[in-house]
Amino acid sequence: MSPAAAATPILKASHLLGIEGLSVGEITALLDLGDEYVALGRAKEKKSPLLKGRTVINLFFEASTRTQSSFELAGKRLGADVMNMSVRTSSVSKGETLIDTATTLNAMRPDILIVRHQDSGAAEMLARKLDCCVVNAGDGSHEHPTQALLDALTIRRRRRSFEELTVAICGDVAHSRVARSNIHLLSKMGARVRLVAPRTLLPADAARFGVEIFTDMREGLKGVDIVMMLRLQTERMTGAFIPSMREYFRFWGLDREKLAYAKPGALVMHPGPMNRGVEIDSAVADDIEVSLIHEQVEMGVAIRMAVLDALSRGLAQQGRNTP
Repeated sequence: MSPAAAATPILKASHLLGIEGLSVGEITALLDLGDEYVALGRAKEKKSPLLKGRTVINLFFEASTRTQSSFELAGKRLGADVMNMSVRTSSVSKGETLIDTATTLNAMRPDILIVRHQDSGAAEMLARKLDCCVVNAGDGSHEHPTQALLDALTIRRRRRSFEELTVAICGDVAHSRVARSNIHLLSKMGARVRLVAPRTLLPADAARFGVEIFTDMREGLKGVDIVMMLRLQTERMTGAFIPSMREYFRFWGLDREKLAYAKPGALVMHPGPMNRGVEIDSAVADDIEVSLIHEQVEMGVAIRMAVLDALSRGLAQQGRNTP
C-alpha cells in the first residue's frame, strides 16, 4: 500500500488543471504541504518513499527548463518512477494526434501525467481521455497552476498573509498563462491585484477579472507590496505589439527608478526565463534584498512535490494503491 493511502485528502478533483476551480481551503492545504517539502528539500536526506511504485510521465510539447526539471526532481524525491517523454523524437513529431498520444499513454498505465501544450484546453482534453491524474504544466495562454502556487508559497513565506497585500502583475498579460493563474489565486486569497501593461498587451477581457488596470508603469507601481514581472512572449505574438525592445524596456522594463514608486521594502518576482534588459534590469533581478527570483525556483520543487503528494492521496482513496 502507498504511504499516501492513510493521508488526508487535499484535492476534491482527480486532476490539477487550473487555479480557477480550486477553493481557498485547497490552495491553503497545498501551500501548507509545500512548506513541509521546503524543509525536506533543505534536509541532508531529501528523499521520501511516498510515491514508490507510482509512475509519473512528463509530456512537454513546449520547451521548458524550470518546470520540467522541477517536476522531474519532485517525482524522484518522492520515490516515483519518472519518465520524460521526448516529443521531438516521438510519434507526435510524425503527425500523431493528441488523442492518439493519449491512447498510447493510457496503455502505459501511468499514475500521473504532467503535460505542457501550446493549445489552451489540451490538458483538460487529456484528463477526459486518460485514466490517470493529469497536471496542467501550462496550456497555451490559459493557465499554469503550479507556477501560481509556487509564487503564492514564495509570497506567503515572506509576508505570512495575502490580505492587505497589493500585487502588481506587469508586462505581457495578454499572452501569459502565469498571469491568469496568479490573478485567480491572489484574488481568492484576499490580495489586491493590479494589471500593469501597455494597452496592446492587456487581454481584451481584462475587466472581467475584477482587478485594477493601469497603462502607466509608474502609476501602477505606486504603493504596491509585490512587483511580479512577466516575460515578453514574442513566440505567441502575431503582429506588432510593441515598437521595439529598447522602447519596451524604457517604458515597461523594471529598473530601480520605476521600482522606487512601489512601497518601501517591495519585493520583485519573475517566473523565468528572464529577458534581461527587456522586462527587467539585472541590477534589480540580482539584488538579493528585493529579488525573490531564486526563491521561486526552490519553491517550485517544493510545491510540485506537494501537488504530486496530493494527487497520490486521491489515487489511494480510489483504491489505486501500489503493491
